[in-house]
Amino acid sequence: MLKSQLSHCSALDPLKSVNPNLFLLTHAKPLLPIRSGPQRQTPKQNVNSLRLRFPARPAVIKASSVASSTEKPLSVKALVTVQRTLGSGLYLERGLDDIADLFGKSLVVELVSAEVDPATGLEKATIRHYAHKEDTEGDEITYEADFKIPPDFGIIGAIFVENEHHKEMYVKDIVLEGHPIGPLHFVCSSWVNEKDLPDSKRVFFTTKSYLPSNTPEGLKKLREEELKAVRGNGVGKRESHERIYDYDVYNDLGDPNKNPEHKRPVLGGKQFPYPRRCRTGRPRASRDPVSESRSLNNYVPRDEAFSALKQATFNASSLNSVLNGLIPALESVSTDNDIRFPHFPAIDDLFDNGVPLPPSKGGWKLATLLPRIIDTVVDSAEDILRFHPPETFDRDKFFWFRDEEFGRQTLAGLNPYSLRLVTEWPLKSKLDPAVYGPPESEITGKIIEQQIRGFMTLDEALTKKRLFILDYHDLLLPYVAKVRKLKGTTLYGSRTLFFLHSDSTLKPLAIELTRPPIDGKPQWKKVFTPFWDATSVWLWRIAKAHVLAHDSGYHQLVSHWLRTHCCVEPYIIASNRQLSAMHPIYRLLHPHFRYTMEINALARQALINANGIIETSFSPGKYSMEFSSVAYKEQWQFNLEALPADLIHRGLAVEDPNAPHGLKLTIEDYPFANDGLILWDAIKDWATEYVNYYYPDPSLVKSDEELQAWWTEIRTEGHADKKDEPWWPVLNTPEDLISVVTTIMWVTSGHHAAVNFGQYSFAGYFPNRPSIARINVPVEEKNKEKWEYFLNKPEDVLLETFPTQLQATKVTAVLNILSSHSPDEEYMGKDMEQAWADEPFIKGAFEKFSGRLKELEGIIDKRNADPNLKNRHGAGVTPYELLKPESEPGVTGKGVPYSISI
Repeated sequence: MLKSQLSHCSALDPLKSVNPNLFLLTHAKPLLPIRSGPQRQTPKQNVNSLRLRFPARPAVIKASSVASSTEKPLSVKALVTVQRTLGSGLYLERGLDDIADLFGKSLVVELVSAEVDPATGLEKATIRHYAHKEDTEGDEITYEADFKIPPDFGIIGAIFVENEHHKEMYVKDIVLEGHPIGPLHFVCSSWVNEKDLPDSKRVFFTTKSYLPSNTPEGLKKLREEELKAVRGNGVGKRESHERIYDYDVYNDLGDPNKNPEHKRPVLGGKQFPYPRRCRTGRPRASRDPVSESRSLNNYVPRDEAFSALKQATFNASSLNSVLNGLIPALESVSTDNDIRFPHFPAIDDLFDNGVPLPPSKGGWKLATLLPRIIDTVVDSAEDILRFHPPETFDRDKFFWFRDEEFGRQTLAGLNPYSLRLVTEWPLKSKLDPAVYGPPESEITGKIIEQQIRGFMTLDEALTKKRLFILDYHDLLLPYVAKVRKLKGTTLYGSRTLFFLHSDSTLKPLAIELTRPPIDGKPQWKKVFTPFWDATSVWLWRIAKAHVLAHDSGYHQLVSHWLRTHCCVEPYIIASNRQLSAMHPIYRLLHPHFRYTMEINALARQALINANGIIETSFSPGKYSMEFSSVAYKEQWQFNLEALPADLIHRGLAVEDPNAPHGLKLTIEDYPFANDGLILWDAIKDWATEYVNYYYPDPSLVKSDEELQAWWTEIRTEGHADKKDEPWWPVLNTPEDLISVVTTIMWVTSGHHAAVNFGQYSFAGYFPNRPSIARINVPVEEKNKEKWEYFLNKPEDVLLETFPTQLQATKVTAVLNILSSHSPDEEYMGKDMEQAWADEPFIKGAFEKFSGRLKELEGIIDKRNADPNLKNRHGAGVTPYELLKPESEPGVTGKGVPYSISI
C-alpha cells in the first residue's frame, strides 16, 4: 500500500523519487538536496566553515499538485537567468551536468511566502520545483519553472535557489511572470555553489525593501539567518567559494618567509593605527609569527570578485600581465636597474620608438595580452613597449616645465586634496625640536615680499587669503633618516608656498627643503625661489622635482589609497554583516561597493606589498605603508571626508548661505571644487529623497537595529583604532543618516574618480610628477666636485634626480592600466538598480539625479570652453574633465563610476 501511494506521489511531483526512504526524508527535511539514485559522498568540510542553515518550514507544497479549492490556483512562471562564465566549458563532471540539464534536474527553485499561517503563526510551506534549461542566448542561460500557487499562499517574498550542478553558477536574476500585480523581480547577482559545498542553496529576496521593523513576518527568520551566514565565526582559513565578511589587520603586506628583508610591521593597532581589511585566515608566516603568510590569491567573499568580462578584458588580466609579464621582461633586459635616462629625448622615446622587449617564454606574446601599450614590429615580430602620449604631453610637450602649470595642477590636477590656506605666520613645525631641530621655517616675510612685490604686502596677502601651501614638512621629516639609508633614494621634509592672483591662478613663491639632524650633522634647511639667474633657475627646478615626488607619494598613499580604497573596505564589510540585502540603505550603497574588495586584495598582492611597485618606485620606499598609517592617525576624520567639510577644513571655502552650494570658495576658479560641489549636491539630494522616503518618522533611524549595528561596527571594528574619537557623527535622525551615506557615496565615486582616472594623463609623462627623488639637492653638501658637475651639467643632475629608466617605465605601465575604465564600468546615474525602478517614488528621485548628472556634463563642457577660467582653459591646457560623469572604455581622463572599481 505504501509503495503504491509513493508511486502515485512520484508521478505527480517531479521532485520526488520512487525511493521510499528518500520520499520520507524529503518530507522530514524538505531543505535537503533531493536527488535520485546513488549519492555522491559529501567531502569532509572544514570545521570552521559555516553551512547556511535556513529555519525549517512546516512542509513543502508540491508545485504541480495543489489541493483543490473553490478558488483557482495561480499559474506563475519563474525565469532564472544564469550567466555563462569563463572556464565553464570543460570540467570533470560536465557530462553529468549536461544530462541533468537535459532532464531538468539541475536547478531547484523554491517560492517563499512573506506571510505566516494565521492559524499557527508559523511560516507557510514553500513551493518548490525543478527549473528546466530552456534557452541559451549569448552569455546568458535561461531556466524556467512553472508553479501553481494556492489562493491562500500570500505574497511571495523570497526564493530559494539550489544548484544541483557539479560547478558553481552565477545567478543573475529571477523574474516571476503571471502575478496579478505584474512581474516580480529578484536581483541575485550572486554565485551559488555547486552541490556538496556550503551555500549550494541560497535565498534571494524580492526588490521590495524593508526596514527590520516592517519586515513581513514570513521573512523575519530568513532575514536574520542570512545575515548570520555571512558573518562567519572568526576562525579558520577562508576558502574561495565562501562569502564570509570579517575583519583583520594589515599583517600580510610583508613576506618574511621569502626574504627577511621583506618583513613589514602590522598596520592596525596602537603603534600603527589603520582601517581593517577583510580577514582571510591564512596561517602565520613561519619566520614572523605576527605576519600572515602570503598566497597567490588573496581571499575575497565570492560575490566581491571581478565579473567574467572585467577579468577577461581589463583589470585582472591587464594588471597581472603588467606585474607578472611586462615588469619581469623589463627587468630581464635591464643591465643596470639604477641606470637613468641619458637625456630628455630618451624619455620621449617611450612614446615615439618604444622599448624592445625580449622574446616571451612559453610561446605567448605580451602584445596579445597588452595590445594597448605593446606593439609588434611586423618585420621582426619583436614586441615593442610603446606608450600612447598622455593628453597633457600631447597638447604641450613642455607643460611640465612651467611654474604656472605646477600651480594649476594643485587645483585641477591629480591631487587636488593637499593645498591649504596659510592661516598662521610665521610658519612653524609642531615636531619635537630636540629630535628634529629648530621648528621655525626659513621662508621669511622678506622672501615672500620679494616674490609678490608690486602686488601687495605679506600682511595684505594673509588678510586677503592669497597665500597657500603644500605642507609635507611634519609628515615626511620623521622618515628622512630612515629613507636615506635605502639604496637609490633620498627624502626631505618640504613646504611650498603659492600666491593667488586675481584671475585665480597660483604663482609658486618658495620651496623649503629640510633635513633633520642625522649622522652627527645638524639640521639643514634651504629655501629655493624662482629667480632668473641660471643657477637659481636650475636649483628651483631640482627642488620642484623633490616636491613633486613628495606630492606623488602623498597622492598615491593618502589621497588615493588610504582615503578611498582602504577606508571604504570597512564600510563594505559592515554593510554585508549588519544590513540585510532587503534593507533600503544596503540597496542604496551596494552599487558603490562593486569590485572594491577585489581591487584592494590585488593591491595587497602586488602594488602596496613589500618590494612591490609602490615601495620600489615611490617615496618613501619601504616605509610607504607605514607612512600612510601615520597620515591616518594624524589626519583622517570621517566627518572631514565630506567634500564641503574638507574644503572648509583646508581654508578653501567658508560657509555662506547666499552662495551656490552654501559655500564661498576662497579660489573662485578651483575646477575640482567647482565641479565636485555640483556632484556632491546631486548625490546629497538623491540620498535625501531616498532616506526620507524610507524613514518618514525620524524615530525610525534610532530604532533601526540593523542600521545602528552597522554604524557601530564601522566605528568600533572597521575603524577600531579611532573608535573613541569625538568627531564621529551620531546616527539618530534622517539628517544624520543622509550626511553619513552622502559622504560614503561621495568618497567611492567623486573623490576616487578625481584622484584615480587622471593618473596617466598627469603622471604618464613622469617629469611632470616624478614618483621618487633619488639624489640630494646639490647645495646640501659642500662638495666641490658635485657642485662643479652641477654647474657644468645641470640637466644631468635633474635627470639623476628623476626615477631610473626601470622605475619610470614600470610606473608608467601600471598607471596606464589603473587609469582605464573597464567595458562593464557602471557610471553614476546611468543605470537604475531594479529595486529603485520597482518603487515609483524612488524611480522618480533617481531620474532627477540622473538628469542632474547629465546637466553636469554640459556645465563642465561650458566651463572648459570659458577663456576666463584659466585653470581649465588656455593654450596647451588640458580641460578638467575628471568629474564628468560618463566615459568610454579605456584611458579617457573622465568618468565617475559608482564604486572604486580599479
